[in-house]
Amino acid sequence: MNALKVIIYFSIFKYPLTLEEIFSFSSAASIEETRVQIQKLIEKKIVYKFGHFYSDINDYTLVERRLSGNKMADDIMPKALKRAKLIMSFPFVESVSISGSLSKNYYDDTGDIDFFLITKPRYLWLARTFLIAYKKLFLLNSKKYFCVNYFISSDRLKIAEQNKFTATELITLKPIYGKAVFHAFIAENQWALDFYPNRPLHSDLLNDNFSKPLWSKFLEGLFKNKVGHNLNHYFKRLTLKKWKSKFKHLKKKEFEIAMKSTNDVSKHHPQDFQSKVIVSLNERYDVKNKAYNLNLTMENA
Repeated sequence: MNALKVIIYFSIFKYPLTLEEIFSFSSAASIEETRVQIQKLIEKKIVYKFGHFYSDINDYTLVERRLSGNKMADDIMPKALKRAKLIMSFPFVESVSISGSLSKNYYDDTGDIDFFLITKPRYLWLARTFLIAYKKLFLLNSKKYFCVNYFISSDRLKIAEQNKFTATELITLKPIYGKAVFHAFIAENQWALDFYPNRPLHSDLLNDNFSKPLWSKFLEGLFKNKVGHNLNHYFKRLTLKKWKSKFKHLKKKEFEIAMKSTNDVSKHHPQDFQSKVIVSLNERYDVKNKAYNLNLTMENA
């Protein structure tokens, strides 16, 4: 039932998949094996086929929604690439990748352009503060095309939360800048490839060389000292204090995952999407198991 688990996962996002996509997100030995699995699911009316797309929800409008979102993703990508270049120009940023829905080739009017950043060690919070200050001052605090919500340090590349959600987000990243650092990141997170052994990394947009502008080099030189280290710790403490006050509704464990704030990681996911997706996924597994006498195993958070 590997194919079904893939289909169910993406149906949470109302996103029907093609045969090739289902195979790429599965652990099937061949695409033919996936084809056979899907055919059996269709015969049992567990899965529905709409042209080249498959879903466990019998609703063709989901295909129309996907196609519209794919078109909008193509249209917005040039702007996303320009924003990625801008972000990479900031001090202490070593790698920039497009994440979120756009990394999966989907975008709509309600979405943001999300970015995953890798920074130099000991300067993560300083790098983040520079970027947030730019967003507040020059973008009027709009995150629509500038959502920098996940930072990690290049000396601590391994993602701690290892589950289906984080594996999916990692394996679908679209890296734009910082080739060497990004490949080091993937090497440290081979566990994600265990979830998706058939999924190729899409690095066709990855630029090998990037020269920081003079103003950025100046700021890096200015803060590459004890003053910079102290400021980095100060901005970490200041941000964490603000988040704890603002997101009091989050339980301690939820806060530690959704708003993770260490010397090496900064996450700003107040909706705690990771936990919600895993809970929703297991609920759907349970419904399918009971309705069709299946044995879909639950996912760990």
